[in-house]
Amino acid sequence: MAIKPQVIFIRLQGNPICTRANEQDIVRFCGQEEKELDEPPRNSSSSLDECKPQSCPKKFYEYVPNSPTPCFCAAPMGVGIRLRSPSIWDFRPYVGQFQKYMADNLLVEPYQLDLGSFIWQEGPRLLMLLKVFPQYNNNSNELNTSELQRVMNTFATFAFPSNDIFGPYDLLNFTLLGPYKDVIIVTQSGSGMNKRLLVGIVLGSISCGMTVLGAIAYLISRNNEEDKVVKRKYTQKAPSHFDSVKGFSFVELEIATDNFNMTSQVGQGGYGKVYKGILADGTVVAVKRAQQASLQGEREFFTEIELLSRVHHRNLVSLVGFCEEDGEQMLVYEFMANGSLYSLLSARFRSSLTFARRMQIALDSAKGILYLHTEADPPIIHRDIKSNNILLDSKFTAKVSDFGISKLAPVPDGKGETRGHVSTVVKGTPGYLDPDYFLTHKLTDKSDVYSIGIVFLELLTGMPPISHGRNIVREVNTACQSGNMETMIDRDMGSYNFECVKKFMQLALKCCQEEAKGRPTMLEVVRELENLCSMLSQSKTSHSDFNASSSTSSASVGLGLTPSPNYDRNMYMTTDYAAGSNLVSGVFPDIRPR
Repeated sequence: MAIKPQVIFIRLQGNPICTRANEQDIVRFCGQEEKELDEPPRNSSSSLDECKPQSCPKKFYEYVPNSPTPCFCAAPMGVGIRLRSPSIWDFRPYVGQFQKYMADNLLVEPYQLDLGSFIWQEGPRLLMLLKVFPQYNNNSNELNTSELQRVMNTFATFAFPSNDIFGPYDLLNFTLLGPYKDVIIVTQSGSGMNKRLLVGIVLGSISCGMTVLGAIAYLISRNNEEDKVVKRKYTQKAPSHFDSVKGFSFVELEIATDNFNMTSQVGQGGYGKVYKGILADGTVVAVKRAQQASLQGEREFFTEIELLSRVHHRNLVSLVGFCEEDGEQMLVYEFMANGSLYSLLSARFRSSLTFARRMQIALDSAKGILYLHTEADPPIIHRDIKSNNILLDSKFTAKVSDFGISKLAPVPDGKGETRGHVSTVVKGTPGYLDPDYFLTHKLTDKSDVYSIGIVFLELLTGMPPISHGRNIVREVNTACQSGNMETMIDRDMGSYNFECVKKFMQLALKCCQEEAKGRPTMLEVVRELENLCSMLSQSKTSHSDFNASSSTSSASVGLGLTPSPNYDRNMYMTTDYAAGSNLVSGVFPDIRPR
């Protein structure tokens, strides 16, 4: 009986490495536990749901959220600040840590400080409103003048020690309402700082709204100047013309995605985030938005537009349009209802992926790659074929996507001779990367053949390419050499034609030969897959099918088989998404409609 691995949680909160959490892509390990993500910890004895609204009757009084005494009603003072350069992109895991940091340096109890609200701004900067409540006291529920003075002085003199996570801050305003609106702060004579502070307090209490508006106007003005420079820089780099694609404005895509709302996000990868959007004409699209303030992906962005604008095939992703404006880089694709093959194989219930459907996905993917190798002008080597880059529409038609790191294949020179490879820096995804290309840095069309062979093995086994140090090619080879090929077949595939599976497995392993010369061409791969699909459609008798979910005894009697292990890809699941089209092109010497 298999033993499930123990679940282990790693928390690095407070570790110096968390100061570079974004760069290291370890943000999820540097925060607090999941239960603390939504809101700061609340005292169980102070549930605000049990407090009656009429118990806090005064207009500018509120219940203190974390008060040790239930339903303690007090008047807070407001402090508007903006973190200028936080080293994090997701603030929610750090709310509790931030409140403790502020409370400790303000010399108040943690429950006296509450983070009312926060919002990210360009930069990125984090704008927030803090509320400082008085300490619980039977005689008063207001801050006295000396407490107000001390809190204001601490903020105004920037007395907080430096913090690598939250960084420095700008003081925007103090909000003094209700019992504090007429408070006069006593200043020390001759103190220039206190005089300026007094003026700031009076102005802030009278016109804090105008102060905030002025700050926002200043930010917009400065950002516009910066954006003009960035826009000119990107415009100079952008290719001057693309065929058959539309240029969208930033505003159009912002509206289509509901201001890039998190609820519209359908995927995320190294390039950036992908959103589901609805254009003004009702067309549903996928918007792939590059990460802000990052040079990564810039070359891939322009390469992808140029390539996608001139390659058209029903099994290749089709570009609807793009946006290159104000420093933004976005690609717009047709929305693909069933997402990526990787996500589908990673689903807990994947019974919809029958063997026949998996064969068709393999054939569709191979046809798309064959088009790139033989019909694109000039030919293209994809370089990053993987199940995450094979996308499925509502009818499960497979399309190859993501040309970000593709390379043009060798073309004949003036003498009609063609060099067999392109020498290049190795790029690709571990597990799918051609070992011959990795060792020699010589890229050929056989590199794509190796990668699609790995995808074929994923379709057959349901396993990821690499898991727990186990390599899918080595695992399948070992099973086949010991006569136990059937133990590797994905049980969720249901019944299948044994002879077809055997031939498909042989083809996949041939594609995954370590040396490129031992692999078939994509044309040979497509022809073999077409033969297998034809054989599968002609198979009508039930005795030719093997049901992978049958019992051990029946399998042993019929074919000497044992049930396959149930591999759970959810442990290795990532999210990625793009889209494609239904444009048609033939790919064989004997061209026929597809």
